[in-house]
Amino acid sequence: MNHDQDQRDARAIPLTNRRNFLKKTAAAAIATSAASITPGSADAEMQPNPSSARKPNVIIYIADQFRADFIGANGLNTTTRTPNLDAVAQRGTSFTGAITNQPVCSPSRSVLLTGRYATETHVWRNAHPINPELPTLASEFRKAGYTANMIGKWHLAPKDPAKGGGDGFVRPEFRGGFLDLWEGANEFEWTTHPYEGTIWNGAGQEIKFDHESRIEFITDRAERFLKQKHDKPFFLYVSQLEPHQQNDAKRMIAPKGYADRFSNPFVPADLRSFPGNWQSQLPDYYGCVEAIDHSVGRILKTLDEENLTENTIFVFLSDHGCHFMTRNAEYKRSPHNASIRVPLIAQGPGFDTGQEIPDIIGNIHVMPTLLDAAGIKVPASVKGKTVMPLLSDPQARKEWKNVELIQISESMTARAIRTKDWCYCVVDRDPKSMTKPSSTHYDEYLFYDEAGDPYELVNLAGRQEYRAQANVLKDQLKQLIVSAGEPEPEIATTAIYP
Repeated sequence: MNHDQDQRDARAIPLTNRRNFLKKTAAAAIATSAASITPGSADAEMQPNPSSARKPNVIIYIADQFRADFIGANGLNTTTRTPNLDAVAQRGTSFTGAITNQPVCSPSRSVLLTGRYATETHVWRNAHPINPELPTLASEFRKAGYTANMIGKWHLAPKDPAKGGGDGFVRPEFRGGFLDLWEGANEFEWTTHPYEGTIWNGAGQEIKFDHESRIEFITDRAERFLKQKHDKPFFLYVSQLEPHQQNDAKRMIAPKGYADRFSNPFVPADLRSFPGNWQSQLPDYYGCVEAIDHSVGRILKTLDEENLTENTIFVFLSDHGCHFMTRNAEYKRSPHNASIRVPLIAQGPGFDTGQEIPDIIGNIHVMPTLLDAAGIKVPASVKGKTVMPLLSDPQARKEWKNVELIQISESMTARAIRTKDWCYCVVDRDPKSMTKPSSTHYDEYLFYDEAGDPYELVNLAGRQEYRAQANVLKDQLKQLIVSAGEPEPEIATTAIYP
């Protein structure tokens, strides 16, 4: 790995004001990419504009375990190559302060689709089915006359096949409202491998692929859907596994030839200071990121060819990040930026602002935001808030709270509060607590100064000079926990600096 970068990023480049970076790099990168046609190009201009009276189509493209700093447009990584995602950020809106409210797959996705906390969706850990009583993006779009369509990884059905879930086929009642096109598998990482596997259609029939990259296969299915005739506006959820590790191989696996391009990559500063497995995993991770970007380019190109671009909201995001076993014994499930920071970029009607929004925005706000952007009433039960006013109203930006609750399960039962300046985390140290969705007693555990220590190298928990600030955050965290429907806990103060 290349460690001659220490001085280069001794001063961390903030994840804001990246338009100069884009102007210098995106144009050249996109010019060399055959994967997409940039909106506004000669090819695109030949297409007539769709009727503005039609509700916008909506596409969510979710890549599993994709770190926010691996988007080239964010200017934090000198190795990553993401020209198509950079183009989306340049044209649309990049929410550079986006985080997940639960840094593990199923819980995070349940928050995304419902606008509720993971403990409220019943998916407080993996392998739990989503609460069928809650409105979802899919159900609300269908009520508004949309079709709701899912391709790829689901991971929100019961673990037991006898109950309608398991690794593969998912019964309709556990599809979260996606009742039109269904081509997926519940636990995608077990029914597929990088170059072969099986997904299921809505009737339970197998759709197999072989000798083709899994990323390209899922992209093929999405392209096939987009090229069909659509009598109604559509909501399409495209869910890739990469750059997540292949579970039974216990490592990331890039498509053939991709990892070779990244044999000596840039190492993010939050990784290089800690032991982990990043030394062996980063080339494949970078390769997966580039392959995902190529897939996004194919989707964007298809939208152009089908005259759908101008009336389609396209959103790229992830369920959580990846710390490469530097913070605990796996890849996420911690309150660190490497785990919770996620890409969130959008283009299309309402989002083509060419700006960055640096505010702290949890993925609990995605569901109401997309409904609002499509002119659909947000259900009263939703706890997330639309962020659409932040794109055009300076006063709304001033009033945004920049405070998010993070729920953590499986690695530990923990709760954290994340603001622009601080991350404060508490944990139930009893291992038995991990069998329950929440706790009534926590101990102070982690405390980071995000402004002065963006790579979270120094834990301030127990430092007396920060006691007053810790007390403020402790009280705020208790309020957030209660607002999520949990009982107010006791939080024991850490008196000794570790």
